[in-house]
Amino acid sequence: MKFLANIFQRLERAGDSVVLQEIHGQEIRKASGKDLLGLIAKATGFLESAHPRLQEGERCALLGPNSIRWAAVDLALMTKGIVVVPLYSRQEPAELTAMVRDSGASAILCDGVELRDALLRAFPDAPKVFLFDEIFAREAAESVSTIETNARETAPVTIIYTSGTSGEAKGVVLNDRNIDHMLACTTERLNQLMGWRSEPEQVFHWTPFNFAASWISLLSSLSRNSIVSLSTDLTKLADEMRVAASEYFLNVPTLLERVRTKVEENIRGRGGWIASTFLKAKRAYLRRGTKEAKLADGVWLKIAGILIFPAIRKGMGPNLKALICGSAPLSVETQKFFMMLGIQVLQAYGLTETTAICTMDDPACVEPGYVGHAIPGMEMKLSENQEILVRGPNVFSGYWKRPEETARVLPDGWFHTGDQGEMNERGNWKITGRIKNLIILNSGHNIAPEPLEEELASLLPRAQQVMLVGNERSYLAAIVTTELNSGLSEPEISTALEKMNARLPHYRQIRAFHLERKPFTIESGLLTANGKLRRDAIAAHLKSQIEELYRKRQA
Repeated sequence: MKFLANIFQRLERAGDSVVLQEIHGQEIRKASGKDLLGLIAKATGFLESAHPRLQEGERCALLGPNSIRWAAVDLALMTKGIVVVPLYSRQEPAELTAMVRDSGASAILCDGVELRDALLRAFPDAPKVFLFDEIFAREAAESVSTIETNARETAPVTIIYTSGTSGEAKGVVLNDRNIDHMLACTTERLNQLMGWRSEPEQVFHWTPFNFAASWISLLSSLSRNSIVSLSTDLTKLADEMRVAASEYFLNVPTLLERVRTKVEENIRGRGGWIASTFLKAKRAYLRRGTKEAKLADGVWLKIAGILIFPAIRKGMGPNLKALICGSAPLSVETQKFFMMLGIQVLQAYGLTETTAICTMDDPACVEPGYVGHAIPGMEMKLSENQEILVRGPNVFSGYWKRPEETARVLPDGWFHTGDQGEMNERGNWKITGRIKNLIILNSGHNIAPEPLEEELASLLPRAQQVMLVGNERSYLAAIVTTELNSGLSEPEISTALEKMNARLPHYRQIRAFHLERKPFTIESGLLTANGKLRRDAIAAHLKSQIEELYRKRQA
């Protein structure tokens, strides 16, 4: 495993320098390269003496929130050739049970009694559960220098379960070749972003390690001269971002949309010349390069760049240079908002099956609304129905114990992503929607809902989620969720829809909506573990409300 060897060499070079730290309010718990190697050695020793003892090639579930100890256990399992099955600590016990059963895990390594007990209530015949406290309570059974990484290019390294937006989650098998190739690509891109430097990079990390992109980000950072600050409380992300003082970090569109909304609400609340100048500068930035550009635009941008934008950037972190975003489409307006502030937003596109990434933005030529070029070694093309097909050394070997499903998505060696897209003359890719999400009206019109959902959400900053319905119906309708006391009103939604519909062809117009004053959540089973809409589950949950949308207009 070349990538593991690189990580261990880097940790040895780091010595007493910090490589990982956890943010607990104002307290920072740090681990140097030497400390992390010691924890890995302890975990490795435990694995060798545990009963039942895990053998090379066996699966082991890893359950817990992000932590230094999680990273140490993960690395220890990989050094022993044990296939890691990372699980999300916030996921429902029933879903965790299904994944453990499907993977055939021989043991579960768990961070915390509460997590263990919740899982065992749903899964009384679970395999042996070992707590992190038990793993790290003993002295290391061997010195760090004796830890070796085995070369197993095509053997499974991890099984990462996909979100399962419509149906049972599937285990994606990733091997050493996949990971080695991907880390070479991410390292090269981060080198472009950061340039040569002697001091360590400051990286904030809040996305759960069980997601492919998050895990690849962690391994990339551990391979580099970086200090990674781990979030420990999602309700305090804004405070943690400031404490971490990071230069870049991985994001999902939902977070960036919320940050933008909060900043703009605060500016409007200030009123006066600040609100007026900010609004004029924003409009000026959005007009740049268009026929609507005005002579005074540069003046407003310069004033805001001196008096307003620096304070906003400081609130997000004094050193923030770039935000890396993936997992779902990011609105062009939100991307331009951060770029206006002087913060690059680099998009990436990929799936768990492609070891997280197919394309990445080049920091030197970011094109808002696009997700960059194909990574080195990756071939990408479009099928007749505009589905993105990919192949390359980062494409997974198959789904765990699902040969038929694997054959279906990997005919002739090309992985069928299920995403629709397009590539422009510069070689940049844009993702336009999911094939399985297409809404087919009874008129025969096929509509990708994502662009319309994104546009409506941008017009309703206090909305939490937007989902279109209308399959086999005569027109589109929208489900809009918001917090109970957000202030979002039905007249406000009506106004936004009127604005949208005025420029849309009749079959893409949204003719009705339902306002749900309770956002969809992971816990309710209406969002996947990484925040994507479970459309079928939502349609079933709101069946009567959806039926009413069509009864009212047809009455």
